[in-house]
Amino acid sequence: MHSAITRIYAIGALSALSASLTLGAQAAPLQCVAPAKPGGGMALTCKLIQKGLQIPAVAEPQENPLKISYLPGGIGAVAWNSIVTQRRAEADTLVAFSGGSLMNLAQGKYGDADVSNVRWVAAIGVDYGMIAVRNDSPYKTLRDLLDALKKNPSKITIGAAGTVGSQDWLKISMLAKQSRIDPKDLRFVALEGGGEAFTALRAGHVQVVSGDASEATLHTLDGEIRILAILSERRLPGALAAVPTAHEQGLAVSWPIIRGVYVGPEVSDAAYKRWVGRFDAMMATPEFDRLRAATGLSPFAMSGEKLTVYIKKTVEDYRKQSDQLGLIR
Repeated sequence: MHSAITRIYAIGALSALSASLTLGAQAAPLQCVAPAKPGGGMALTCKLIQKGLQIPAVAEPQENPLKISYLPGGIGAVAWNSIVTQRRAEADTLVAFSGGSLMNLAQGKYGDADVSNVRWVAAIGVDYGMIAVRNDSPYKTLRDLLDALKKNPSKITIGAAGTVGSQDWLKISMLAKQSRIDPKDLRFVALEGGGEAFTALRAGHVQVVSGDASEATLHTLDGEIRILAILSERRLPGALAAVPTAHEQGLAVSWPIIRGVYVGPEVSDAAYKRWVGRFDAMMATPEFDRLRAATGLSPFAMSGEKLTVYIKKTVEDYRKQSDQLGLIR
């Protein structure tokens, strides 16, 4: 009798453990890591994916909502290092990246890192650079700003995500060079992402922000921010349709920025292919087109092996460009 009861308790305990493990596996949260502070383009990428995965044609039954977490530091370096060294096989952890991440890779700002250290899942849209000031700024146009910088470049502080050589530094530097201003004379303040840059602009700690159009879309709704120029070949549709391009103002500078996500290097082939398939399905829906447009991103869809080849070439191109500018460490 005693042994029979013992067996019953043992079976019950095993059943409870099995149920607990099953629930634990089901409860493992889907996560999108934004490697910057809230309010910038990385957070926007994760929020767009969060909404996209809820599209009926893409959503999976009983799937937990995508959680967004923030891991700022080194303009993406801290998040990269975390995934590559400690979280290599987390199949349900996506990490946002941008063209700025690829620039940092090219310039060696992620340490001894290589494109092949992670698995590139999907690029979900393209952003464009922009230059913004506060609405009470004396600079009404891009030309006004550049004329002021030409007269006294050290008087105007420019907020940019990252240090010398970052994509935000390069955007305004290219505009300066076309206006015969030495970029070395410009006064930059290095900040941790677009969210922090716009916070500094609102507070008056910087007078100008060199950032991205999607970030500007988030911060212009209250009328406190004025965008002087979009760095695209033609005007963007939607909320920023009234903003002129740099080209329209006589400066031939365009700066497209892809946005997407990657996963750790030891994520299984099956899990990786599953993500690629889900993103392909998501980006093929008209619902996602509308969501992407509402965030200020333009159409761009690439995934899996094709994206990996594209990123390898882009990083190599950035490396050559940076080497010519003396920016490689």
